[in-house]
Amino acid sequence: MKRIYLDYAATTPVDPQVKEFIQPYFDKIFGNTQSVHTFGQESYKIVEQARNFISKMLNCSAEEIIFTSGGTESNNTAIKGVYFATRNFAGKHFITSTIEHHAVLEPMKFIEENFQSEGAKVTFVPVDSSGIVNIDKIFENIRDDTVLISIMHANNEIGTIQPIKEIAERLKKINQQRQQQNKHKIYFHTDAVQTFGHMKVDVEELGVDLLSISGHKFYAPKGVGVLYIRKGTRIEPLLHGGGHEFNKRSSTLNVSGIAGLYKAAEIASEVMQEENKRIKLLRDKLFEGIIKKIPDVVVNGDMEKRLVNNLNICIAGVESESVLIALDNEGIAVSSGSACSSGSLEPSHVLLAIGRDPVLARGSLRFTLGRFTTEEDIDYVLEVLPKIVEKIRKISPIYKKTQ
Repeated sequence: MKRIYLDYAATTPVDPQVKEFIQPYFDKIFGNTQSVHTFGQESYKIVEQARNFISKMLNCSAEEIIFTSGGTESNNTAIKGVYFATRNFAGKHFITSTIEHHAVLEPMKFIEENFQSEGAKVTFVPVDSSGIVNIDKIFENIRDDTVLISIMHANNEIGTIQPIKEIAERLKKINQQRQQQNKHKIYFHTDAVQTFGHMKVDVEELGVDLLSISGHKFYAPKGVGVLYIRKGTRIEPLLHGGGHEFNKRSSTLNVSGIAGLYKAAEIASEVMQEENKRIKLLRDKLFEGIIKKIPDVVVNGDMEKRLVNNLNICIAGVESESVLIALDNEGIAVSSGSACSSGSLEPSHVLLAIGRDPVLARGSLRFTLGRFTTEEDIDYVLEVLPKIVEKIRKISPIYKKTQ
């Protein structure tokens, strides 16, 4: 059976070049980076090469790069770390959007629920129908005790790219005023898990203090990520023990994973521009083919301010689970949204936040293309998907009511 993978936003395969590159780091260069002997120093060398390369891509200093186990840990460290470091003197109020990944929403809710007696509070600001965060609402909700704003760089479900630079520019002016008033700085965090390795991510240009990265989203192994922490940002580590990573994240380093992240980032920096052009053409072909062959399809998210590999749609009269199973039986892998919530029976919180009707939202499909997607793959999907939708709609009382 032909097998087609169109779920690159959930995870990517390890690039063959990355796989080959990291082989020695399993059994030849495997020492603990804190060991003084040659085995340890060989491991230390590749880790520092990786740190320096990632810092150049992000336009920051190497000391501002902390290696983690992935995006979830990076997000949790940024959010909880700031809270625990500042709660006794700075503030306990956080601002985020309603469409963040659960790795941001859940730490926020954890703080609010468990430290409510201390005054912990989270404000969730809305987005418009395209999934763009309401910037005015962010700044309307800033309080004297606001300590962190967290807005994702691009949404993992609908691909919408957020105006991070514009938010940072407005926040900079407010922080300048607060400094004159001897008030603490409001830190700015962005979850860049869906963007790093796929588009330019420059922390100086974006103006953020904290930024999260996950290796398995750009063809590196799972279990490795990065947290950028701007110098001077107060943060309490979540892991204590050995004082690794400038005392920001204790734990023996995942040398093979870091080596893989390094190689994957190196490849991305070389092919990103041409790869995005090719993928966008394929994404647009898929979109145009679906609209032409299947009636009553709604696109979720902004088609311009959007990741080039993302197509998220709602198909009236079907439930996504039925379509996903039918596609999988034909060898096609897609999703209905975030892989971290795929077991939920509830409609996507992102689609509800942009105003989708709950019934329509249950018919959502997310196609995300990648490095190994071919035009033949897209042709096959356009051959198979309309037949599946037509078959399901024939027995769907939901769709009959819309006719």
